[in-house]
Amino acid sequence: MPHPELIVFTDLDGTLLDHDSYSPAAAAPALARLRAAGVPLVLASSKTAAEIAPLRDALGFADVPAIVENGAGLLEPGESATAGGRYEALRAALDTLPADLRAGFAGFGDWGPDGIAEHTGLSPEEAARAARRQFSEPGLWTGGAAEKARFLDALAARGITAREGGRFLTLSFGGTKAARMEEILARYGHPFSVALGDAPNDVEMLERADLGIVVANPRRAPLPPLGGEEEGRIRRTTLAGPAGWNEAILQVMVERSR
Repeated sequence: MPHPELIVFTDLDGTLLDHDSYSPAAAAPALARLRAAGVPLVLASSKTAAEIAPLRDALGFADVPAIVENGAGLLEPGESATAGGRYEALRAALDTLPADLRAGFAGFGDWGPDGIAEHTGLSPEEAARAARRQFSEPGLWTGGAAEKARFLDALAARGITAREGGRFLTLSFGGTKAARMEEILARYGHPFSVALGDAPNDVEMLERADLGIVVANPRRAPLPPLGGEEEGRIRRTTLAGPAGWNEAILQVMVERSR
């Protein structure tokens, strides 16, 4: 594995990809700069390997590992799928919850591809790829706050963690973007790391990076002040989504003389 001087980790929905259109078009100039400079771009998302592999290819970073399903899996360079997974066990554990708690959560496995398309705006083909889960279950909580606390406690008792993302509450048996980030940094010889994200499940990754960038997302409440923000190790964009991503990365490239 080469040892570059800079590596970038990025969330997708609401960060590199537009919240509504899922397009990275506004980030095209910065993506081109990264490719030209040979800077690895690690995609880190709640999306499945089946979703991330074609996107990684289209962006021109097929030779870089990607973090899938919020860190529950790792998609190796050049591969289109990951091995193993505990999705069926996760769904089975979810169905052991008390009926009133189970009724408050609807996930991708409840919706199926048609429901996923309806809730996300994905095309039928994209929704089918999103349904090919191996490690985690995104969904929506529709109950009250007190019931949600009970729901999360019941999940924890079953070894299941829940993380808030840009759109969904995602359940898994563990694994984080930050933990996978450590693995990848070691492979590349620990270069200067930049991480970009917009949601609570990105916080650990943002704080672990040498430079974390919170990308504005007007669709959700802003993240609270993060560790290192007062020292300038965490920045925030004013532009939203891929436009903010583009501006931030171009600035980093100037600062790093890339």
